[in-house]
Amino acid sequence: RASIFLAQSAVSAALDDLKEALRLNPNLDLAPGLRTHARMMFCDWEGLDDEIREISERISVGQMPSPIFPVLSMSDSAQLQFQIATRVCSEVSPANQALGAIPQHSAHSKIKVAYISGDFRESPAAFNMSRFFELHNRTHFETIGVSFGPNTGDAMRQRLEHAFDHFLDVRESSDIEIAQQLRTLGVDIAIDIMGPTKNRRTGIFALRAAPIQVNNFGWVSGAPYMDYIIADPICITAKEEAFFNERIVRLPNTFFATDNTRSIAAFPTTRSDAGLPEQGFVFCAFNNSYKITPAVFSVWMRLLLAVPGSVLWLKDKSTRTRDNLRKEASIRGIDPDRLIFAGHVASMEEHLARHRLADLFLDNFPFSAQTTASDALWAGLPIVTRSGEAMMSRVAASLLHAVGLPELVTTSEAEYEALALALATHPEMLGAVRKKLVENIDSTPLFDSEAYTRAME
Repeated sequence: RASIFLAQSAVSAALDDLKEALRLNPNLDLAPGLRTHARMMFCDWEGLDDEIREISERISVGQMPSPIFPVLSMSDSAQLQFQIATRVCSEVSPANQALGAIPQHSAHSKIKVAYISGDFRESPAAFNMSRFFELHNRTHFETIGVSFGPNTGDAMRQRLEHAFDHFLDVRESSDIEIAQQLRTLGVDIAIDIMGPTKNRRTGIFALRAAPIQVNNFGWVSGAPYMDYIIADPICITAKEEAFFNERIVRLPNTFFATDNTRSIAAFPTTRSDAGLPEQGFVFCAFNNSYKITPAVFSVWMRLLLAVPGSVLWLKDKSTRTRDNLRKEASIRGIDPDRLIFAGHVASMEEHLARHRLADLFLDNFPFSAQTTASDALWAGLPIVTRSGEAMMSRVAASLLHAVGLPELVTTSEAEYEALALALATHPEMLGAVRKKLVENIDSTPLFDSEAYTRAME
């Protein structure tokens, strides 16, 4: 029941159930990681280090205390992430021989590629990849969108339904029915857009829906039936290759798709419109709350202490999250009113626009910004990131290299804090970075959707 609540974003109810489930059975598979993840959504950090240490120790001895996704926010160990991904895959989504070996089919005049997702609607994946789908070379490729998520009917859903040669709404179909349908269609390459995120349908790939199956976004899967993973030279280095079952295909610049047609609204016009003080430095950190760790938050509070009049602009998730973060700020000697929470806006165009009211984006560690980083850079807001060992700590680093700003990538907490402080206290230094970013948006690979599409093809 807790898992169902989490899938519905009913975090309080999920957390109550997880605590009760663990009271009944402290060794229950998956539950400790889900409990800790739910607590991290609320930035409830009491005893967090001990919980993470216990989860890590259990993973290291072959147990299954968590799904893979929560661990991405807890540890920067590529080995640990691979261990839990492999164990969960073998127990929860093992290779399924129900359909037998995939039959050979006659060669097509075009390569048939199926993109499989539950997020063909207004969602981060759709905002990133929609232009890529539209730009596919229809002479050489036949594209199929396979949607097992809700039909929201929103503008993005309508756009995506027209972006593919064929669009299949399979939300009422079982994994085996979907896999059989893709086999019948003669799909050559099936690409998973979801990774280990909630509402995924890994079982489709476990049944071998296509001769070639691709893990698109660099998520560690632990799945023996995923043949390739899309990466780049920054997000997966040679050192980390051993922690992926898939063969690694590196695109020349970045593995991350972007849409260079996204519009930015003329809103809001002033900081006060967004609830910000008109004067003072604005640090922005719009990542999801579960990515905020006590260590990163402590760095942010030290920055506020060192930069008089500055504020930290955060994504507003819930009253419980706000209260906990304000409490943690007070513990660290910072006036809780210096934390400003960005409310909901009506459109993505307005969300992009409000980035322009901030001065500097502060990334998280070990789970770095992805779509959130792309949004900030597209809006002209520089990012300071810390790159680590595991792939998920290196996504923002990949994006910064691709937009020609590798100087904003650090490799330790001390470097990260020092660079952010230097930019916040030297206006000429920050101004030069912002100017370079704006100039690079149209001239570097990150937002060249056409070049990205050709590289993928």
